[in-house]
Amino acid sequence: MKENGQIPAGRGTAGVPVVPYRPTPGRPPGLEVLDLPGLAARAEERGMPLTAPGRPAFHLVIAVRGGRLECSVDFTAYGMGAGDWLWVWPGQVLQFPGGHQDAAATVLVFPTGFPSAATDALIRDGEHTPYRLITPDEPRQKALLRLLEALVEEHAALSDLSLEAYIETLRNLLSVILVRLAHLTDPRRQTRSGGGEPFHLFRRAVEEDFSRTHRVEDYAARLGYSPRTLTRATRAALGCGAKRYIDDRVLLEAKRLLIHTSLPPAVISERVGFTYPTVFSAFFRQRTGMTPTEFRSVAKP
Repeated sequence: MKENGQIPAGRGTAGVPVVPYRPTPGRPPGLEVLDLPGLAARAEERGMPLTAPGRPAFHLVIAVRGGRLECSVDFTAYGMGAGDWLWVWPGQVLQFPGGHQDAAATVLVFPTGFPSAATDALIRDGEHTPYRLITPDEPRQKALLRLLEALVEEHAALSDLSLEAYIETLRNLLSVILVRLAHLTDPRRQTRSGGGEPFHLFRRAVEEDFSRTHRVEDYAARLGYSPRTLTRATRAALGCGAKRYIDDRVLLEAKRLLIHTSLPPAVISERVGFTYPTVFSAFFRQRTGMTPTEFRSVAKP
């Protein structure tokens, strides 16, 4: 691909281990309610300890009840205490460098398809929120904890309802928690149009194809919109243009691979959609002020 052009399909963006969603045997899929030891045990079963970086293919909502929990989400370190909530979205790189022994927390694990379509429409812009730690004020914290306790109780009561009623009860309780957290994460969403369906489709297309093309025109042709429409929709949702959104996604993936893998910059260049490493290096330097090698030496733990 020339700069901002296309490369042939089939080049993946793997590098950081992906953690798949697997429901507990004997339970219906959709929502898992765990404590931190339970989460750690699941991770160990998959050969992916919490202390190593991993890319969950599902949502995690972590509500800290006590102690101290240190974790990192896409290069941002979080020190969490009682009353803090953290929402990790699918595809983000999550790591607990110090383990979990010093904290108590409730962890909600669910795939993207479990919340209803209406809930998804209300929360989906949260994927782009840069700061993930949520510390509600006292009244909202009490309300969230009441909802969480109800969800934990219903999750444990598997035999009390029909399977359909049980799943719908969990889905509805989770939806209230997610909508509340989404609002606390980004209250400005009430004053934005959100970009509507064009941005939603564009976001998904970029996630699928950013390693193949960086051109707004290519996404517009695929989706049946004009480049101007995608730019307007992206600006309405996030305050930036469509090209900037694509470049931000490319840069994020490059940083993930530079920090969490030992892949050479030339290989990373190809995996994020550049044919020539020199073009990738120029792009990276323009956006960060450093070459990929310099960034890795400064940022990698």
